Amino acid sequence: MTADSTPLPSTPGVVDPSPEAPAPEVARRPRRTDGAIPSRRERSVPHAGWMVVAGKEFADHLLSARFFVLLAILGLAGGIPIFLATEQIRNLASQLPPGISGLFVGLFIIGPSDVSIFNIDVTVQSFITLAAPLLGLAFAFDAINGERAQGTLPRLLSQPIHRDDVINGKFAAGLAIIAFVLAVVVLVISAFGILRLGIAPTASEVLRLIIWYAVTILYVGLWLSFGLLLSILFRRASTSALVGFGVWLVVAVFGQFLVRFVLAFLVPVTNQLTTDNLQAVQTQTFILRLLPTTLYNEVSRVLLNPTATYAATPPTIGQNVQVSQQIGSVLSIDQSFIIIWPQIATLLAIMVVMFAIAYVRFMRQEVRA
Repeated sequence: MTADSTPLPSTPGVVDPSPEAPAPEVARRPRRTDGAIPSRRERSVPHAGWMVVAGKEFADHLLSARFFVLLAILGLAGGIPIFLATEQIRNLASQLPPGISGLFVGLFIIGPSDVSIFNIDVTVQSFITLAAPLLGLAFAFDAINGERAQGTLPRLLSQPIHRDDVINGKFAAGLAIIAFVLAVVVLVISAFGILRLGIAPTASEVLRLIIWYAVTILYVGLWLSFGLLLSILFRRASTSALVGFGVWLVVAVFGQFLVRFVLAFLVPVTNQLTTDNLQAVQTQTFILRLLPTTLYNEVSRVLLNPTATYAATPPTIGQNVQVSQQIGSVLSIDQSFIIIWPQIATLLAIMVVMFAIAYVRFMRQEVRA
């Protein structure tokens, strides 16, 4: 054996560089050659991870017991006023002159005149004002702290999704399931009016109903973002539920009563037409409009009542017939929208602020395994 053929001593831990031993293949992540920032797919992150979380949460909500319970509650809230006001709706249909629209959307604001609860008219719109926030709170009060309690939040964040996909997906799933429940209630009430009462909607009434449905989702989304914020701030789901439903009870049920009671002492209003009295009325109206229920009620009254020319002081159903007979026409949808766009913008701003606070708080929280 010659010196050239003498094998070299092998060193432990060192791969033989001879051509007979091919180098092990290493899976390398593809690199961009154009200098652009890699996309989420190239960073081995699934595209639109929030949609994956939203789909999983939506399926869980759809098969949960709370979905059927809240669907039954909202169904009763919409069905009882229509059942009690059936005869009144038929009488109004016979009194309205031909060519006057507005009775179909009036299904949601017409109720028995001799029945009220806490000085609140028994109408579909009034019941939805009280019951719809429960949907937002029920689907969000344990969205984050429920995952913490079960110990699944660290495992969820260890998946190849971004951290903000979790909160975005949970919010989108809650809003989607709420939109589904509200759509079922609105369609059932509309079918009852068409089949049982024989009231056919016009194109403008359908558009008004669609806009009111979108505003209702916005109103419930505000409470959904508030419930999501509570689930982030409090570690226990029971605490966030107690705080959320307590705030709902104070704001939605007794909010206007409490505000008027306090303002009666701070800013008293009289029947005299003076400058001070006008300023007192404006102050009370401004403070009452800080409540989301007041904003939603004003929007609903204008959208569901084509003859309403003011958001704060809507005419009653009996006045609607008189006004319709006098002027012979109703406001167009764009004229009604001019009246209520400040209220819609305020509701949207409150929802965005609530969700932004919850988003920032969740992104800064520490998650321990």
